[in-house]
Amino acid sequence: MGLGVGFVVLAALFWGLSGGIGGILMAEGWDAFVVSFYRGAIGLLFVLAWLAWRPGGSGLGNPRLWFWSAVAGLGVAGNFAFYFVSIANGSVAVAATLMYTAPVFVYIVSFALKLETPTTLKLVAIAVVMVGIVMLTQIYDTGAGGVTLIGAGAGILAGVSYALFIFGFKYAGSHGSPQAILSIAFGVLVILLMLPGDNTQMVAVLTTTDWPLFAALGVFGAGLSFALYINGLKYTAPAVASIVAMIEPVTATLFGVVVLHESLALVQVLGMALILVTVTALSVFSRATPPALVKDSERDSEA
Repeated sequence: MGLGVGFVVLAALFWGLSGGIGGILMAEGWDAFVVSFYRGAIGLLFVLAWLAWRPGGSGLGNPRLWFWSAVAGLGVAGNFAFYFVSIANGSVAVAATLMYTAPVFVYIVSFALKLETPTTLKLVAIAVVMVGIVMLTQIYDTGAGGVTLIGAGAGILAGVSYALFIFGFKYAGSHGSPQAILSIAFGVLVILLMLPGDNTQMVAVLTTTDWPLFAALGVFGAGLSFALYINGLKYTAPAVASIVAMIEPVTATLFGVVVLHESLALVQVLGMALILVTVTALSVFSRATPPALVKDSERDSEA
């Protein structure tokens, strides 16, 4: 149990730091899509190495694995890209917290597909999160500054995209191994994010002095973090993993405040608290959460 929790803690910590690293790169002029592309491309190299090391039960001959993994790839591509667009048009703290609302969108999709039964508690929780989003982004105050409409919208879309990744990963999980699923998903991401990225910058990354930051972003923000999280869930209760996952937005917020000198108004801090507490409670007390969904695929992954 202790080792599993440690893996999940490290994964959440790395995800939180990846937002800060991306913020530094974009502050230096790198395009959000270029940053997203290299995060996924380097992550792809990592998970391909994992697949080569553990090729058993990959399921790569199953068309359903490819379909659902491609859906997961569409989700993770949107998640990475919208997350960094949100940071570029707002702040690391706001973007990370909005992305943390992914379980709310899992509920909404589950309700729409009749996979989950709406209850008063769930609907109230969703309403509270929406209030928190309004407070955090301050979209009601056009003169507030800081978070633009694009930044707020992209942050929410990052959460929606992560929800799509969750569903794709869940359904792919019964057809193959996590490393195979992630290899296909990151491959789809690389193809999709080649299109909107700045071609000049794509090439310039290969010779830039910022390459250590790109490497760290890819290894810790995509490859290693996903492997740690999936393996950590083998030995960690979903409820515990849900609570530990709060480390990600908290780490990202602290990085933004301390390193990038970002600041939040009191109403934004209160909104953030509403979102984090409510989403964590939903994740702990419900079976329709990201950790529980990912858990379904563990039977296909042997240590």
